[in-house]
Amino acid sequence: MFVLQRFHLLIFMALTAGCSTIYYSAMDSVGLHLRDIMVHRVEKARDSQQDAKEQFKSALEQFTAVTKFKGSDLQDIYNKLNDEYEDSIAQAKDVRYRIDEIEDVSDALFEEWQDEIEQYSSASLKRSSQQQLRKTKNHYQQLIAAMNKAESKIQPVLAVFKDQVLYLKHNLNAQAIIALKGELTTIESDVSVLISAMEQSINEADQFIQTMEK
Repeated sequence: MFVLQRFHLLIFMALTAGCSTIYYSAMDSVGLHLRDIMVHRVEKARDSQQDAKEQFKSALEQFTAVTKFKGSDLQDIYNKLNDEYEDSIAQAKDVRYRIDEIEDVSDALFEEWQDEIEQYSSASLKRSSQQQLRKTKNHYQQLIAAMNKAESKIQPVLAVFKDQVLYLKHNLNAQAIIALKGELTTIESDVSVLISAMEQSINEADQFIQTMEK
């Protein structure tokens, strides 16, 4: 019970201070090292991108369904599309947040690792650790590049979604459906590119996690 209370107190102190260094120190004192935090955050980012992929698929399906709509209740159709758009925005924000978290902890991890390398008295161990650090950094660069590339594909899709949702809002008539049909190919292409980039990023995350857990 005392350990749990101490853990919660450290968390509170870290969050109150709003400082990553204090947070990482607090985690280290209860046995959660930077390497563990790094792996956890990559897992969360991977899961967030997986959720984003599913959300944008869902949005595309809704946009496609609208082009086949032949009823008269366009307000209901607008509400559904707007909900998908809002959900997509929320998921996009989470993806960006998760990537920022990884970048923050990576700076701390690599700085700590380099500092600790200087503490070796064994030349061979020092050399081996330096090589491992360099290898991990290279793998990390591949990972973060893939994540940022995938994230960069989100905004163009959101922009198209927003245009169509706004147009439908201002023109609740058959003309709006016709306009959406004309843009459907572009939307499908943009979403396809996004999903492909997300899948590549997710694969990079899985590989990085496996490397870090060896």
